Amino acid sequence: MSSSYLPATTESLTQAEEAKKPSEAISILYCILENPSSSSEALRIKEKAISNLSDLLREENRAEELRIAKIPGTSDLQISLCREMVQWTRAEKRTFLRQRVEARLAALLMDSKEYSEALTLLSGLIKEVRRLDDKLLLVDIELLESKLHFSLRNLPKAKAALTAARTAANAIYVPPDQQGTIDLQSGILHAEEKDYKTAYSYFYEAFEAFNALEDPRAIYSLKYMLLCKIMVSQADDVAGILSSAKVGLQYQGPEVDAMKAVAHAHAQRSLKLFETALRDFKAQLDEDPIVHRHLSSLYDTLLEQNLCRLIEPFSRVEIAHIAELIELPIDHVEKKLSQMILDKKFAGTLDQGAGCLVIFEDPKADAIFPATLETISNIGKVVDSLYVRSAKIMA
Repeated sequence: MSSSYLPATTESLTQAEEAKKPSEAISILYCILENPSSSSEALRIKEKAISNLSDLLREENRAEELRIAKIPGTSDLQISLCREMVQWTRAEKRTFLRQRVEARLAALLMDSKEYSEALTLLSGLIKEVRRLDDKLLLVDIELLESKLHFSLRNLPKAKAALTAARTAANAIYVPPDQQGTIDLQSGILHAEEKDYKTAYSYFYEAFEAFNALEDPRAIYSLKYMLLCKIMVSQADDVAGILSSAKVGLQYQGPEVDAMKAVAHAHAQRSLKLFETALRDFKAQLDEDPIVHRHLSSLYDTLLEQNLCRLIEPFSRVEIAHIAELIELPIDHVEKKLSQMILDKKFAGTLDQGAGCLVIFEDPKADAIFPATLETISNIGKVVDSLYVRSAKIMA
């Protein structure tokens, strides 16, 4: 960075834009910012120079100079910057600025999986913001707290924090992107409770909001919408949603392709296709904690359905034969069969000595037992009635 400065004029900006190398353009823009002039025109030019400089530094991945969140892999740098800013705002007694920086710091700590420190920071911040009655910031913080508790698998507290965020949001005007974030979190929590129909409604609302804003989170809302359809055994609806005018070609990509592959596997009731989808789209399915959790449940359901279909014709069958038919390891099949027997999905037992599964016929309920119990109950009522009458006569 040069020690000299250039005039804060449109010509200087043009000179930077016409530079042949990014490094030359960056140097020119730094020289413009060094200009000591504080006139309204100079400040306007400097604002434009800062904007252009930020874009160039981001493209060049010069995080140390830029220090903003747009460069991937700079979480530690951002946390360090936020800590410095918090110290400065405390020294300068900039309360409102400090609260917003601390909220950003808590979000960064959560992303870095430093949950304990993030929760401690948020607990004090929520009390402070409630006293000041800053509703808009309170919505942000409560929403962040809900995400944090969800990451810690504390569903009751996650729901309580989300309810508090909704209550604060109802008292003010909430920007569309923030409302979309609230709906997205609501959908995630309802899906966690297996209420997929309600979750779908929330994901749809979030998708509408993000789609209108051209927010990149729209694709994730769409992905979770498709997940809900698959989880309620309506995989055939996936193609209809993706062929709609609103989705069309705009949201084609690996995220959507992954859900299409899962929907196809579910429609075919094929474990092999399901495992192929998990392998081919590992980043989109396995590494997404929300999708992964629900697909694990779906995989278990598919496995149980396939096993029940395979053992139905037999009264005694080798476990190795079932494993061969379903194309899974023997120990995995044996473990699942024992679990299904304990859960009373079917009546049977495992003969581990012979390596066989013995299936019992479903015991038929004998009608004489309920009839006998009913007769005994009626006799008891008659005896009680006779006792009351005799007691009255003796009195």
